[in-house]
Amino acid sequence: MQSARVLEIFKEITAIPRESGHEEKITAWLVQWAENNNLAVKTDPTGNVLITREAAPGKESVPAIVLQAHQDMVCEKNAGVDHDFAVDPIDYVVEDGWMIAKDTTLGADDGIGIAAALALLEDKTPTGKIECLFTISEETGMDGAEALKSGFFSGKTLINLDSEDEGQLFIGCAGGLNTRIRLDYESAPLAEGLSVLRIIISGGIGGHSGDDINKGRVNAVQQMARFLNDEIPFGFQLVSINGGGKPNAIARECEAVIAVPHPRATVRRVRAFSETLAEEFHVTDPDIHATCEKVSGTRFTVDNDAAFCLVTSLLTCPHGVQAMSQDIDGLVQTSTNLASVHKRKGFFEIVTSQRSSATSERRAIAKKVRANFEIVGARVKHMYEYPGWNPDMNSHILACSVASYRKLFKQEPEVKAIHAGLECGLFLQKFPGLDMISFGPTLRGVHAPGEKLELASMDKFVALLEDVVVNFE
Repeated sequence: MQSARVLEIFKEITAIPRESGHEEKITAWLVQWAENNNLAVKTDPTGNVLITREAAPGKESVPAIVLQAHQDMVCEKNAGVDHDFAVDPIDYVVEDGWMIAKDTTLGADDGIGIAAALALLEDKTPTGKIECLFTISEETGMDGAEALKSGFFSGKTLINLDSEDEGQLFIGCAGGLNTRIRLDYESAPLAEGLSVLRIIISGGIGGHSGDDINKGRVNAVQQMARFLNDEIPFGFQLVSINGGGKPNAIARECEAVIAVPHPRATVRRVRAFSETLAEEFHVTDPDIHATCEKVSGTRFTVDNDAAFCLVTSLLTCPHGVQAMSQDIDGLVQTSTNLASVHKRKGFFEIVTSQRSSATSERRAIAKKVRANFEIVGARVKHMYEYPGWNPDMNSHILACSVASYRKLFKQEPEVKAIHAGLECGLFLQKFPGLDMISFGPTLRGVHAPGEKLELASMDKFVALLEDVVVNFE
C-alpha cells in the first residue's frame, strides 16, 4: 500500500459533501466503491457502512481486524468566504509539505482515515479478514457509534484511524456532552437618537475544543461579551449577537449589532479594545482584531433585561481547561467550551460542550454551566453524552503496534491518552472486551479554516497501518 494512493482517494473524498447530519452522498459513494471493487458491503438504518474483505488463503485463522473512521467532517469557513459545503468541493493547495484548505476546513479529520482503510482494502498483500467500519455524525454527537447494533461487525480488535499526531499511539480519550441553552427575549423599538453600529471580532485561530483547549486561544464570543459588558454604563441597546460555529470548535469570530447614543465614543472604545486583544493574544492569535462600522435599517432591539442577562451570562460562562490529569503529566482531564451564540426569532441559542476523562467531573462542569445560565432565567438541556475510553496497557493491539513501530522506524512511539473524544468509548460500551488503538498522520488546525495535513507523516502512518494489519496474529 502506497501513501500516494491514500492521498488519491482522499482527494476524491474532498469533492463529496459530507457535513455532519448530511452524509448521504459519502455513504452512497462508499457503497458504490465497495461494489466496484467486488467487496461485501452493508449499511444500517443510521447510515453506518461496513465493507468486508475476507481472509486470504492461508490467513483464515488470523483474527479479524476492524478499521474504523467516520464519514462526516466539521464544516467551518472564514467570514465572507463564498463556499457552500452542501455542493462545493473543498478547495485545497499543497505548500511547504502540507495539504491545506486555507479558507475552510479540509476534512482530513477523518477523510484521511477513510482513504487509508480503502487503500488497504485495495492492496493485494495477503491478510486476515478486514472489516472497515465508517460511522456517521461523529462530530456532532457520535450518532453512528451510538446506533451500532450487536453483530454489525465480527472483529474483536479495532484500529481507530481518527488521531492527529504521527508517532503517537492513543489508548484512551475523554468523554463528552453538549449543553444547549435558550434565553428568551422580547423585541423593543429602537430608541430615538441612537446610532446603530456593527462590531466584529475576527482573526482568531479557533481550533479543536479538545486538542486545542489548553493552548490559550481567544474565544471571540466571550471577548465580545467582555466588551459589551464594559459598554453597559454607556447605555447601549442590543440588536443582535452571533458568533462561533460547531460545538467542538473554539469560537474564532463574533459579531454584535448595538444601538448607541454616542457613536464616536463607542468607535474609540472598539479601537482601544482591539489593541487590548492584540496585546493579550499576540502569541496565540496574532491576527485577532475588532472593527466597527455604522449600519442602517434597524427598527427593533432586544429588551434591556434580556440583553443584560445574555451579556453577563456569556461573560461568566466557564470556558477552557478546568482540571489537569493527576495521573498523566500534561494531559487535560476536564474542560468546557463556550462554542457559539446565535440570535433566533424570540430567543438566543447558546451552545457549549464539556469534556472529561472522569464522568463525575464532566457532569459537574456541565452542572456549573447550567447554573450559570439558569440563574438568569434561561432553559438548559444536556445532550449527546458519550463515555470516555480508559487506557489498557496490556492491550494486544497496542503491543503489536509498538513492535511494528520499533521495527519500521527504529524508535519508540509515544503511548498516550487524548483529551479529544473518540468513538472508542462508545464501542467499548456496546462491545465489551473490544481491543482498540488509535493512530493517524499529523494534522493541524482541525475544526477550523486552515486545517492541514502533513504529507511527510503520511508515509510512516501508512507503513505502520499496513505492517500492523499484515502481521497481526
